[in-house]
Amino acid sequence: MSAVQTGKKDDEYRLPLNVKPTHYDLTIKTDLEKLEFGGFVKISLDIQDETTSITLNTSALELGRASIYSDALKIEQDQAGESFDSTSERVTYAFPTALPAGSKAELKVGFSGKLTGSMTGYYKATYEVDGKEKAYALTQFEPTAARRAFPSWDEPLLKATFGVTLISRGDTVNLSNMPSISEEAYSPALAKPNEHPDLAKIYASLDASWKITQFQSTPPMSTYIVAWANGHFEYLEKFVALPLSGKELPLRIYATADVIHQAQFALDVKAAVLPLYEKVFDVAYPLPKLDTLVATDFDAGAMENWGLITGRTNALLLDPKKADLQAKKWVAAVQSHEVAHMWFGNITTMEWWNYLYLNEGFATLMGEVIIAGMNTPASSPFIFNNSIVFPEWKVDSEFISDHLNRALSLDSKLSSHPIEVECPDANHINQIFDSLSYSKAASVLRMLSNYVGEDLFLKGVSLYLKKKLYANSVTNDLWEGIGTATGKDIIRLMDNWISKIGFPVLTVSETPTGISVRQDRFLETGHAEPQDNETVWNVPLSILSVDKDGKAVVNKEALLEEREQTFELDTSKPFKLNAGTTGVYRVLYTPERLSKIAEEAAKNDSIFSLNDRIGLVHDALALSKAGLAKLSSALTLVDGLKNEKEYLVWSGIAESLAGLVSIWWENPKIVDQLNGLRRALFVPLVNKLGYEYSASESTDTSLLRTLAISQAAGARDEGVIKELQSRFAHFIKSGDDSQIPADLQRVIFAVAVRHGGRAEYDAAIRLHDKPKTPTERIAAILALGATEDPELLKETFQFIGTNARDQDVVYFFRGTGSNPKARRALANYFKDEYDSLYKRFEGNFTLKSLVELALGYFSTEADAQEVSEFFKDKDTSKYNQGLAQVQDGIRARIAYIERSTADLEAWFESRQL
Repeated sequence: MSAVQTGKKDDEYRLPLNVKPTHYDLTIKTDLEKLEFGGFVKISLDIQDETTSITLNTSALELGRASIYSDALKIEQDQAGESFDSTSERVTYAFPTALPAGSKAELKVGFSGKLTGSMTGYYKATYEVDGKEKAYALTQFEPTAARRAFPSWDEPLLKATFGVTLISRGDTVNLSNMPSISEEAYSPALAKPNEHPDLAKIYASLDASWKITQFQSTPPMSTYIVAWANGHFEYLEKFVALPLSGKELPLRIYATADVIHQAQFALDVKAAVLPLYEKVFDVAYPLPKLDTLVATDFDAGAMENWGLITGRTNALLLDPKKADLQAKKWVAAVQSHEVAHMWFGNITTMEWWNYLYLNEGFATLMGEVIIAGMNTPASSPFIFNNSIVFPEWKVDSEFISDHLNRALSLDSKLSSHPIEVECPDANHINQIFDSLSYSKAASVLRMLSNYVGEDLFLKGVSLYLKKKLYANSVTNDLWEGIGTATGKDIIRLMDNWISKIGFPVLTVSETPTGISVRQDRFLETGHAEPQDNETVWNVPLSILSVDKDGKAVVNKEALLEEREQTFELDTSKPFKLNAGTTGVYRVLYTPERLSKIAEEAAKNDSIFSLNDRIGLVHDALALSKAGLAKLSSALTLVDGLKNEKEYLVWSGIAESLAGLVSIWWENPKIVDQLNGLRRALFVPLVNKLGYEYSASESTDTSLLRTLAISQAAGARDEGVIKELQSRFAHFIKSGDDSQIPADLQRVIFAVAVRHGGRAEYDAAIRLHDKPKTPTERIAAILALGATEDPELLKETFQFIGTNARDQDVVYFFRGTGSNPKARRALANYFKDEYDSLYKRFEGNFTLKSLVELALGYFSTEADAQEVSEFFKDKDTSKYNQGLAQVQDGIRARIAYIERSTADLEAWFESRQL
């Protein structure tokens, strides 16, 4: 529940509601040469309670004098005083005469600010033209940065309409949420000298080289999705027919001239999914356009501003002639995710940030699974590339590794948090943009959809959206919609999944008539203590078994509602819980039953689906880490799947084995043995699939080849390393990159630098500085972190401070963090440069990621103590959740190594690996 609903003082962390904004008339002048902006806002207000003061949000702005006109009093008053609270980012204006309750008023405030590279508020992004740096400006307001661009009631509940006017130099392009209704060169006749001194000052600074662009007013919306931009942009355009209104909607994607040719794919994806959302939700897309702007400097992946999506280059750009599959999947997922937000978040908005998952969980599930994987008859008018979006990508199966397993990994820590979590201030809000709000929320919704049936689930979602059009919502609003559609008590079913921390492990034991299932909270450190094991979830069991004809059947009605229950089942035949791996839990079987399941899973005609086999791999490794099963039994399961055909099962195996190498990274003997196992599994695949890609081959084949080569190279296979080195050498010598398939770019660059010297390192620098595509730059960054030469590694860290774009620092940390020879140097760099890194990223999502990436690999007691000691005198409020998760992770790895090293050594000894 929010503060307003629980009776807490409104001003504790929410703005007082004595006045409410209804409309903003916003004028912004952007000067890209001076890198500054000036503005003026008129805010229409409903006065709820008689008051002589008005409090709203502001931060990082120079404010002019405020005045207010009261309709009831028929007078305009200048402020009598003002007070600032920098901690809560508020200004309070006092006025001489009280504003009557039930009346209307208009607040006027001028302001100005600097266009910095902060990647928050209204900021500058840079790019090069003919070797010279140029700038453009754009906004990024989520979650609490609209107040950095204009004084506002910067809370999602306080929706209003927005009329935006942008003043800019005549040769630039202006963009905002809505289409422009007029654009003309400035002339004195357009000035508004009597409106307000601060507005008059803006117009007085103009001449005929400036222009004024006025945009249509928006529907009611929250401040965090207001957006505008100004710069030298070009665009690609496409029109799409919408199924409900029948209207043709213009879709555009904007970028700077040097990269606009790489934007077509993202535009095509947007055109494919937008009509699908409208049809599935049965709610019309309400705006007259939907633009996307590609940004060279961007903190997050992308942002769902209503009518003007923004995002970083690698999330929106592809070389149309040469793009790897993973890059395509990322661009498609991002665009589809952001378009889903046009409904989840923009039309219907969470009431406060503790309901963030209503936005992000839904956009993840809808954008990356349900819509992305849809397949309809060829006669459908919504065909894109001969499919409804990309069913051949098996997105529901990939979700298990990309989202479900990632969420369970984070949620297995004591320092986890519920999906719905209190967010008292901006420091807390920024931190909940994590795998729980995105991936766990999406996983829980996917479990619910599977339990009630996707059609009824989507019908309930449509009912929810229609009831909350242009309004704000809380969790129970969604459950009521799905409950109406299904006739089930969804509130009772789902409450603990959303409001409680963690998830269960189900322990299955066999009885004379079936199975007994017990649930306990799963923790990566082992058995939960009683005080951490109080929640009892309502768990859809989805029991997979075999009918009398030998065919697989699934009991979706079985529901575990108590700590322990029994269920009738013929255990003489194969069975498995969590069919399709749709449940948000782990399953622990007896060693005898797991052996039978592993035997069945290895069959060519197994009753266990692709999703089942992926889930088995992830469960086995997670249960061994928690000490609930032996690591040796998990490795036996993995080894038994060596004849597996599906890429996604191999991907789960690769992730699991690489994870073990990363945990035992300071034990050379075990690393060598694990790498031997990886070579035994993946080199035969390399020999079978080769190094060449074909446009006619299946997606699975392409992805499996990339995976096998990458894993064999990571496991130090000499033959694969030599092949990749020779391809890089040819490229550097001749400039011909035809021997570097896009799908192998990352591994080839990394291998060349890891096993090379100065020449390869300098080549990676050149590729970073002048990349052909965003993905090439990232591949070069990761390669710079792969060097095992201590002197070159020093240069990489120096590069972070002097040459790296702010948005790319996280990739430098990721590259060095994945290099065992660089991990301690990375931690030392982070600690040595802590103050400068904190200052550089304190307002961004990036800061929490740097803490996790720099320190998240340690596995000794000495390291645990050193981390605690380092942060003892630091203000950790902006990343305390991430830090707690790092510390939990170190403890879990210490316990895992102590518990399982002997078992691991014995397993390798028995297999002579």
